[in-house]
Amino acid sequence: MASGYGLSGGPSRCFPFWQELLACYVVNTNADDVNGAKICVPALEDYYECLHHRKEKARAIELQRAYRRAEAAHPRENAPRPGAIRNLGLLNKEEDTKDVLGTDRSINAGNGK
Repeated sequence: MASGYGLSGGPSRCFPFWQELLACYVVNTNADDVNGAKICVPALEDYYECLHHRKEKARAIELQRAYRRAEAAHPRENAPRPGAIRNLGLLNKEEDTKDVLGTDRSINAGNGK
C-alpha cells in the first residue's frame, strides 16, 4: 500500500478502501479534536479486512468445520473406496470402474466404443 499501485500498474485492490478511510479522517478530525476518528472505525475495519482477510478466513474455517461435523454426523452409505476413486478404469481396472459406476459396461480402448 506504500504507492497505491497494484501489480499490474493500476490501483491496488485496497486503494478505494484507503481513500474512503482517508476521506473519513479528513472530514471528521481536526487539529483541536481527534475524537472524530472514532466515527471512522467501520471504514478502518473495512480497510484492514481488505488487506488481511481475517473475517473472510474465519468464516471459511467455520464453514469447513460445520461441513465436516455434518458429514461426520451423516456418513454416506455407498461411499467409494479410495482405491476405486484412484483407478476409474485407467490402468486395466475395469472391474473397479464397474463397481464405481454401477454398470456392466466394460471400457475397451481397442474398439473405440
